[in-house]
Amino acid sequence: MAGVLSQYTTNWLSGGLHFLILAIAAQANTARAWPFALAAMTAVSFCAWMANYRRYRQVDDVPTSKIASAAQGYVELFGKSAPIPDSPVLSPLSSLPCCWYRYCVERKGSDDKWQHEDSGQSIAHFLLVDDTGECIISPDGAEVLYPRKSTWTQGDHRYTEWLLLPQGTLYALGEFRTTGGADLELDANNDISNLLADWKKDQPRLLERFDTNRDGTLDLNEWEAARREARREVEKTYADLRSGEGVNVLAKPADGRVFLLAAEMPAKIGRRFAFWSGVHLLFFFGAGTASYLLFIGAR
Repeated sequence: MAGVLSQYTTNWLSGGLHFLILAIAAQANTARAWPFALAAMTAVSFCAWMANYRRYRQVDDVPTSKIASAAQGYVELFGKSAPIPDSPVLSPLSSLPCCWYRYCVERKGSDDKWQHEDSGQSIAHFLLVDDTGECIISPDGAEVLYPRKSTWTQGDHRYTEWLLLPQGTLYALGEFRTTGGADLELDANNDISNLLADWKKDQPRLLERFDTNRDGTLDLNEWEAARREARREVEKTYADLRSGEGVNVLAKPADGRVFLLAAEMPAKIGRRFAFWSGVHLLFFFGAGTASYLLFIGAR
């Protein structure tokens, strides 16, 4: 799940580190530990401030572009999310149609604590659509902020999923490029695997289509027929995409700049990054000053 931690996760992590440092200092049961604990909190706050301020500046400084007139390079887009026609994405836990998902499965252990069992996220392409055109979003490596979150329990398992739903608000900040239709590069093997995984979720339908000997299972030949059909569908989708004059793609910048996808308005995203940047800056100065005074007083 690297690269997909949300703003909330990052800020709660820094807060958790603060409490952990305080707990360790309290356990040490000596006043000499506190200057070092506060110095460690200062370092954590500085890193958190840098992360939030960097994102705030990039969200605030890059103007929103329309897809039809966007310049090649680092851009900000805003519109609605949509699946690529004939290439649906289904969440693996709830089977809801979506544009992007992340999920986590936990199991309750004998100590009544939840233990990680499985997790994953979608890297399948989907669309951002505005009133001038559409752009393919390649979400691999993106930080996805404020998706819809659902959590439920079933037996001794807890399921959590985050979704970007079709026709939802979508903000995107990343590397924009437009290629001629014939030059479009897509990951056929990955999209074929994703399509087969979606088919496997509906076993009755899968067997109806490919279980030619009606024995209730797919043998090697029948599964190979399913793979050939999946390849035909993916290639048809690619042919449709490549038949146009050009294809717009937004992906992770090669130079390491922030790649953001969010289900909120751009101004609101910027305000939140600015707020958290201010919070961490206050902690930085507060903890740093207290650490300095304690070091001076200990001499």
